[in-house]
Amino acid sequence: MDSLSITTIAHYRGPFGSKFGIPRQSSLAPSVQGRIVFEPEYRVREALRGLEGFSRIWLIWGFHANRPTGASWQPTVRPPRLGGNTSMGVFATRSPFRPNPLGLSSVELVKVDNLELIVRGADLMDGTPIYDIKPYISYSDAYPDARSGFAPSAPEAVLRVAIPSTLPFTDGQRKALREILSLDPRPAYQRQPGREYAMLFDGVDVFFSVSEDGLLTVTGYRKL
Repeated sequence: MDSLSITTIAHYRGPFGSKFGIPRQSSLAPSVQGRIVFEPEYRVREALRGLEGFSRIWLIWGFHANRPTGASWQPTVRPPRLGGNTSMGVFATRSPFRPNPLGLSSVELVKVDNLELIVRGADLMDGTPIYDIKPYISYSDAYPDARSGFAPSAPEAVLRVAIPSTLPFTDGQRKALREILSLDPRPAYQRQPGREYAMLFDGVDVFFSVSEDGLLTVTGYRKL
């Protein structure tokens, strides 16, 4: 059997300290900012030459917070987009539970900063290993008329969001948090009105609940 050895070249550093709350696709929360921090062997200026000429890049990465390597995979999954109640073939989804735990994301490249990449719109957990980086090329990577199966359009904000002024975030962090919460980060199978949830964002546990009329209210926070 053929095998491939993959080396971690960098790690993503961003605001999501756990899987809960991470946007289910890249660019759904375009204000979320993070950094690509290279391992010493790959922290080489020549390797980044010309990258600043691209406004978007592809990240190839690993689902490092999944079940242990070697656990059996399942041929079908239940996508959150379908309410978590309908099974689809794993290869027709972007589920993290795959034969090989590899992810692919297109993100905005803000700038190259001291041999690190500042990016926006990533759907990655803090500490995610990055295996490769490639430039996004619009003429070959974008097909606006392509069919998108059961996900024909981007999910729209479904919740109104109320965030108290006491939350210890900058305006930019607050904007990103609002984008994330408006998409309803709750599991599709667990959306009882009034139940309190907690999401780890930029080192702060953010507590929130959702009313029956679709208002998400941040009820408190706890610095870690």
